[in-house]
Amino acid sequence: MSGGKRRSNRSVTYDSSTYFAAQRDFGALPRSPSEQIEPDYAPEPPEGKPGLGQHPVVRIMNNVVTLALVGVIGLALLFYYIRVQYDQAGPLQYSTVVVVPKGDGVREIAGRLEREGIISDQRIFVAAVLYFQKQSELKAGEYAIAKRASMRSVLDTLIEGKAILQSVTLPEGLTSYQIVQRLKAHSEMTGKVNLIPREGTLMPDTYRFERGTDRNELVARMQSQQRKFMDKVWQERATDLPFGTMEEAVTLASIVEKETGKVDERARVAAVFVNRLRKNMRLQSDPTIIYGLSGGKGTLGRGILKSEIRQMTPYNTYTMRGLPPTPIANPGRAAIEAVLRPAKTNDLYFVADGTGGHNFSETYEQHKKYVAEWRGVEKKIRERKKAKAEAAAKAKALGSEETKQASANGDTDTTVIPAVAVTVSSSSSGATSTSTTVFNLEDIDVVPVPERNPKF
Repeated sequence: MSGGKRRSNRSVTYDSSTYFAAQRDFGALPRSPSEQIEPDYAPEPPEGKPGLGQHPVVRIMNNVVTLALVGVIGLALLFYYIRVQYDQAGPLQYSTVVVVPKGDGVREIAGRLEREGIISDQRIFVAAVLYFQKQSELKAGEYAIAKRASMRSVLDTLIEGKAILQSVTLPEGLTSYQIVQRLKAHSEMTGKVNLIPREGTLMPDTYRFERGTDRNELVARMQSQQRKFMDKVWQERATDLPFGTMEEAVTLASIVEKETGKVDERARVAAVFVNRLRKNMRLQSDPTIIYGLSGGKGTLGRGILKSEIRQMTPYNTYTMRGLPPTPIANPGRAAIEAVLRPAKTNDLYFVADGTGGHNFSETYEQHKKYVAEWRGVEKKIRERKKAKAEAAAKAKALGSEETKQASANGDTDTTVIPAVAVTVSSSSSGATSTSTTVFNLEDIDVVPVPERNPKF
């Protein structure tokens, strides 16, 4: 058609299935422009390109983070468990004493504590020591552990070194040899004293120490105490003493120490020897004879013989003038102070009075009277000892004879000396009678034996 729109003669064909499908999905179409712009589901990634979460590096990192998190949680739980075990009451059911030897390491100590039932797990104890870095602070010794003590309490005890202290008492007047012998006899010490210390260099006292202390360490302490004391009191000495060195003062103090054990007499005994030194008189001290004869090993175990008084030794002050070459013992503080500050007297003599003390005199005539009195006391002492010995021997002989007779008759005797207890048992017509009598040998000369009921 010309001059107007040409009308197409093409026919339009409709697919009925497509048409009806569109009609059925009409409800799925966007209901508004905004819903069309923001769809409900994200579009799927293009094929052939892996997602970010599937990358190998990412997967490894995820695993590492997960493991680290689990590890941290596990460590926290382990730390909490150890902390609870460390602070809770221990398994010990009663108080006890544990000995930690010198040289033991942390594991040896922990094992010992677990074996003795003080801690429940040695691994926790070792972990605690390492955590607090206390490996080098654990101290050897003997420790008292309280009942149900926690690991913390036990560790604090070992670190603070609150060990049980042993003690040894070394009285005044012992020689250095005797002191070393006492140290050797003490089972709680270790080490061997190879060299006897110089006489007079040890300070007598009661010393406390930990189990396992070396004997040489204790000897060094005693020497240190003696030096400190001498340095102090030497500065406070009297000005008119007849000696000029500390060693001479200790030598004279050792003689005073051996001559008297009474505190109130030491200054006066010291004054006698100081006065004799000033007059150049022999000291005439019996303990110096004993020291020279025994070689510093102690007493003789008997009295001094007349021949020994005249026997020449470097220490016999009956035959020599002045002081011995060395001290004859280790004097105590009181004897040293008495020598450095003696009493102000003119006494030149003293002799025992029979009561543990002494009679002092300025003249020899007065001294001889006191000596005669002492001889009388000595005689009475000897007679009393002789009577006791005879009574004991007679009682023993009687007891032995009666025992033999009782054995033959089926009876029983028991004799105990020196307090004699005589027990007599006799049987007659099926009846048994027993009597016991105690006799004190201090009061009687002859011990009577009870009469027996004769056995028919």
